[in-house]
Amino acid sequence: MRRIIHKMFLVWDFDKEEKWLNEMAAKGLALTSVGFCKYEFEDCVPGEFRIGMELLKDLPQSVEGSKYIEFVEETGAEHVGTLMRWVYFRKKTSDADFRLFSDNTSRIEHLTRIIALVAVVLAVNLYFVLYDAYMYFASSHSSAFVAAGTINLLFAAVAAFGVVRLLQKRKRLKSESEIFE
Repeated sequence: MRRIIHKMFLVWDFDKEEKWLNEMAAKGLALTSVGFCKYEFEDCVPGEFRIGMELLKDLPQSVEGSKYIEFVEETGAEHVGTLMRWVYFRKKTSDADFRLFSDNTSRIEHLTRIIALVAVVLAVNLYFVLYDAYMYFASSHSSAFVAAGTINLLFAAVAAFGVVRLLQKRKRLKSESEIFE
């Protein structure tokens, strides 16, 4: 039986999203497709699959993105879906342990890609905050520019929070890596 669940995760909470997807698999719901705040599942044997997700360097449709997806599939994983540059895989737990990141260095690189993505969102919103402020003072003091600037400022604040959270995660991983060197 297919089930659709709508749930939202912020981009910097990707680890919570992956944990939730694995909890669903442990309960007997295997991920079959993804969309914006939408997950589709089908019944499976509880614990049959392990889910992994990653933000790719390139678009999944690009040559490099396609090669990476094929590489992961060659390990026995199944490409379940894509959401922008995010890719979702599942692998039967009976095959072997499934981890997309084998060491802290690859985890740190992944976090750096996510930080760059969120930083772009932050920068774009800050640009529009300044643009809206300029237009407010340069034009007829339209309240539309105040509203747009406020919305962009809120998005910038949320993105800044996300960048800080991701930087903290990356710093923690770097500290752990230094301990084992």
